[in-house]
Amino acid sequence: RIITRDNILLMFRRSCARLQGSRWASRPGEVTKRTSIQFSVRNSSGCLLPFLQACKDHDTNIVQLKSREGAGTDTAEVTTLFMDLDGHISDPNVKSLLDKFKENAHFFHMIGSHEIPYFPQSVEDLDKIEQTTLDAGEELQDDPDCPHPGFHDQEYRARRKAIVRNAYDYRHGKQIPRVHYTKNEIVAWSHCYKKLMSLFPTHACKQYQYTFPLLVENCGYGPESIPQLEDISNYLHSRTGFRLRPIAGLLSPRDFLAGLAFRVFFSTQYIRHHSKPDYTPEPDIVHELMGHAPMFADPEFADFSQEIGLASLGASEADIEKLATNYWFTVEFGLCRQQGTFKAYGAGLLSSHGELQYSQSSEKVFEYLPEYRNYDPEAAGVQKYPITKYQPVYYVADSFARAKDQMKAYSNSLSRPFCVQYNPCTEHVKVLAQSGESQLKGSE
Repeated sequence: RIITRDNILLMFRRSCARLQGSRWASRPGEVTKRTSIQFSVRNSSGCLLPFLQACKDHDTNIVQLKSREGAGTDTAEVTTLFMDLDGHISDPNVKSLLDKFKENAHFFHMIGSHEIPYFPQSVEDLDKIEQTTLDAGEELQDDPDCPHPGFHDQEYRARRKAIVRNAYDYRHGKQIPRVHYTKNEIVAWSHCYKKLMSLFPTHACKQYQYTFPLLVENCGYGPESIPQLEDISNYLHSRTGFRLRPIAGLLSPRDFLAGLAFRVFFSTQYIRHHSKPDYTPEPDIVHELMGHAPMFADPEFADFSQEIGLASLGASEADIEKLATNYWFTVEFGLCRQQGTFKAYGAGLLSSHGELQYSQSSEKVFEYLPEYRNYDPEAAGVQKYPITKYQPVYYVADSFARAKDQMKAYSNSLSRPFCVQYNPCTEHVKVLAQSGESQLKGSE
């Protein structure tokens, strides 16, 4: 075969075309533009030079170029190659370049052209996430339909603002600052802790019932003191590789899900207002530590949660919405089948005394009864849901292992033109081709 790796490199040097390798957007807000093509050339000395010269003339970087043994279009005289280019088909310069390829190629096919949003590629990259939250945080929102009990309490607002500074200043690898909770804060925690503990033996899944006592033993869980994120994070990391990271409030779905890809859960440190301990319009330390943290100590649940995060890296806005909705119906409000009945594993249920009971009863609330459906990522991803009422629909998982397999298959069906592989030793992700031939796939 005339076209070898050495020949390709030689022709690159002769043409002065740029082979810059795989580079992705390095900062939030940036976009990577890539076009992936397949073309065939007739085997002859210097047969690639016209194509490489065209890339040079059009000032377009070649990200990847490889020949493929045994391609369907290959013969003794023809070789098929795959090429990834910097740029999108909407750019007239790229379009002109592809027209040039069509003129000179024995066979030409555009595999796909994509605009890929920035995504973190290492756990350290999570430091780049803007701590500009969508809601709550230090600046409380007073929604008329969902008023915040602490909105008019200036002392509560000042206290909350001080706690939120921990999230703004935190960087990966640092210790999470400890919060010395006040008497009123501990009273609110104790009220919720005792009410929820009365329901866990009958309503929580077996995984939760196994891990919760471990947090009591190792992380200081109890009714009279609020556990510290640093202690819980260290313990979770020793069990499943998950960590907690302080956050000021609700992040965008893209940023929040990206954390899960690196086995990081963004957690608040402030607590609901003591005047109404049974109600909070947003996540707080009760929700995070009573709902989420015990489940992240279970290996299979941790793996499932990470799979949602990995699927979100570089995904389109439409697919992010579907993945966030899947997160809502699983990690937040998921039920599973155990011992012939339904048990809760979602944090929104495990941290809500009222909805935990409702989710497993025939009690009519808000003029509807709960409806139970088998977990299906495609269906769950487009299901509408209320935020300030009990859920009318719950998705029921057979097991966390099966839910992970379902999510992995679902992520391969999304429009993202590549897949990622997580390395737990380096805590980095590697971008892989879906097809094994190019880093990109799919249509425009």
